[in-house]
Amino acid sequence: MLDKLIISTSVVGGMGLVLGMGLSIASKMFEVKVDPRVAKVREVLPGANCGACGQTGCDAFAQCVVEGECEINGCTVGGQELADKLGEILGVKAQTVEEKVAKIMCGGTHEVCKSKFDYAGILDCAAAANLFGGPSACTYGCVGLGDCVRACPFDAIVIKDGLANIIESKCRACGKCVEACPKNIIEMVLKKGRYSVSCSSMDKGGIVRKNCEVGCIGCRKCSKVCPTDAISFAGTLAKIDTAVCINCGECAAVCPTGAIENKKNLKKCV
Repeated sequence: MLDKLIISTSVVGGMGLVLGMGLSIASKMFEVKVDPRVAKVREVLPGANCGACGQTGCDAFAQCVVEGECEINGCTVGGQELADKLGEILGVKAQTVEEKVAKIMCGGTHEVCKSKFDYAGILDCAAAANLFGGPSACTYGCVGLGDCVRACPFDAIVIKDGLANIIESKCRACGKCVEACPKNIIEMVLKKGRYSVSCSSMDKGGIVRKNCEVGCIGCRKCSKVCPTDAISFAGTLAKIDTAVCINCGECAAVCPTGAIENKKNLKKCV
């Protein structure tokens, strides 16, 4: 009986030894080598996990950058300072980061834009927009119920007088607000650009004027005075290319409705 017990124990022990050795060899053969630079890159990333870089989060971006699949200036939250750090870690020259900021392409506050009806539903822009395009007389304008505010991970948006406002000092251009807006009126523009057309209406000038005091009516006065041809038109709606604009202010000076805003002159919303 004792002999059988010893034999059984020996067999089990031997099998365990063989299996353990097999697992050890397999772990070496199939070991996934991790580039130590990934941890260094991850350490300096901001940790926002916002997805603005196109990856699922900071861990994925770190891996992507080290593998050379992502540009080191791809993190809008970290900006130029982060790009320079990543360049040092990876031993490459950092590209210039063109800083961007979110911009609400609408100036239709309750004071200047008419309403079609009083909305008493849930405080959700998407839900309100599904009801006859929303309460605003301009079906292209800001609903003002804060979907963008709730989506922003940096507390960079507030609602004032029924209109979303970007706090530029807090904005990190992550794009979450762009995705959240059911009206598609939030755009990422170059931070250096001072002038923008705060309107998204594709209606004809007469209808725009009837609904909103500060809407773009497509008069084209702005494009006629622009010295760099930075203004184009989508139908009757003017668009300013901030990459070409030299911030001279000629367009804003001739705009009859005040649809072209100068960020330097805007009142602080907080």
